[in-house]
Amino acid sequence: MDPKDSQSEVYTRARIVIIGTGFAGIAAAVRLKQEGERDIILLERKGDVGGVWRDNRYPGCACDVESHLYSLSFAPNPHWSRVFSPQAEIYKYLQDCAEKFDLMKHIRFQHEVIRMDWLDKDGEWKIQTNQGTFIAQIVVGAFGALSNPSIPKLKGMENFKGEVFHSATWPEEFNPKGKRIAVVGTGASAIQFIPEIQPEVETLHVFQRTPPWVVPRLDGPISEDQQLAYSRSPLRQKMERLKIYAQREARLIAFRNPKWMKTMQSIALHHMHKAVKDPDLREKLTPNYRIGCKRILISNNYYPAIAQPNVGVNTSGIEEVTEEAVIDSTGRKIQVDTIIFGTGFQVTEFPFAKDVYGREGHTLKEEWRGSPKAYMGTTVAGFPNLFLLQGPNTGLGHTSVIIMIEAQVEHMLKTVKHMRKNNLKTIEPSEDAQDRFIHDTEKLTEGTVWTAGGCNSWYLDETGRNSTLWPGYTFSFRRKAAKLKRKDYVGRWKKGAPATNTGLVSTK
Repeated sequence: MDPKDSQSEVYTRARIVIIGTGFAGIAAAVRLKQEGERDIILLERKGDVGGVWRDNRYPGCACDVESHLYSLSFAPNPHWSRVFSPQAEIYKYLQDCAEKFDLMKHIRFQHEVIRMDWLDKDGEWKIQTNQGTFIAQIVVGAFGALSNPSIPKLKGMENFKGEVFHSATWPEEFNPKGKRIAVVGTGASAIQFIPEIQPEVETLHVFQRTPPWVVPRLDGPISEDQQLAYSRSPLRQKMERLKIYAQREARLIAFRNPKWMKTMQSIALHHMHKAVKDPDLREKLTPNYRIGCKRILISNNYYPAIAQPNVGVNTSGIEEVTEEAVIDSTGRKIQVDTIIFGTGFQVTEFPFAKDVYGREGHTLKEEWRGSPKAYMGTTVAGFPNLFLLQGPNTGLGHTSVIIMIEAQVEHMLKTVKHMRKNNLKTIEPSEDAQDRFIHDTEKLTEGTVWTAGGCNSWYLDETGRNSTLWPGYTFSFRRKAAKLKRKDYVGRWKKGAPATNTGLVSTK
């Protein structure tokens, strides 16, 4: 990792550069080190590890997957305090992982990647950051699926004189007490922070485009005795994780057969009716699509908060923002001091795609044309030696995404080891293999609640295709990703001679 000077440009060289230090970046770095890789640099645009769990500090922020499953399999934590972990604990967990596995010396903080270019002649990536240029043979893009907030453009927004922020950039000093607040959006973040600020505010105006399905949050503390038992018996904790995993995988049967979602839908309706007595409000809060078509949210206090007299749900939409008010599409003027966006993240767009230039000189965004595609959700034809973690079709609607991240990391490891063993300069999936994976995934999506549930969710891209979710069981993806098929990859030897058959073999 020595700086070099080439044509007046100073750069830092590493065999492998990992971009991002959330769950995916940490998992990749740890496993690469465990497999003997030492020449690794991690680039992080902020001042600490943690990704989405570092950035999202809004009141009530917590995970909606059980703690024992929402953690790295090789780094169990016996000391989770609750069934569903709060943000601060997950953030601390990731910090502890970075220290425990000696990653800090590999991380370059405050290094934001601005652009990446594939240098085909050299078989390397040129990575430009705000603090200098890096050259790497292999890049692992652990950018994060929830790293860039999605903020709608509202007419007149620039004129508003009050506070404006997205839930992902919640100001530490913000005090909601006595304020008149407009909340735009009713997604996963909004249903967590709304109950936290509702008792403090004077008025809360919730602008809802589409109501979510909300089911009870079966949360509770994990006693110190239980934590001690997990600490003394790792096998006990492993079995608890396996139990949660099996329960969540079983739910996929209903997601794949939408008519079986009726029971869960009844539970959600009962949950709402128990807290919301006003028939007009119930009507506003009742979705007109099958449960599961959009992300199912979990909360015990959202409906009780939304039913309070200082809260109003507006479904007419925002027409314009003035200096001190929001005007809805009916012309009603609503005086507010603060506007909070709970509008989620740019998921299907993959914001990094516009800055990654492949062999042909065009970007991933141009290659994808509104519909992201990758082999195993991890590698992309025309973009050699690039591994995307949480790439296309690796999101989940029923269980922990950490399972998918680890499966992708293992696929990446097998590919990198094969490159080293066979003296390969480059490797990438063939277009045929990539197309076949996409075709098989689309077939798997047919008839599921995500495409047949009667909604237009963020799982679907601008072409209407599911390019976000893996629509099958996670164990089936893990089985696929665990194999390197000889026919699916093409590469080039280090001497420069093209090799259409890189000698990849199925491995277990």
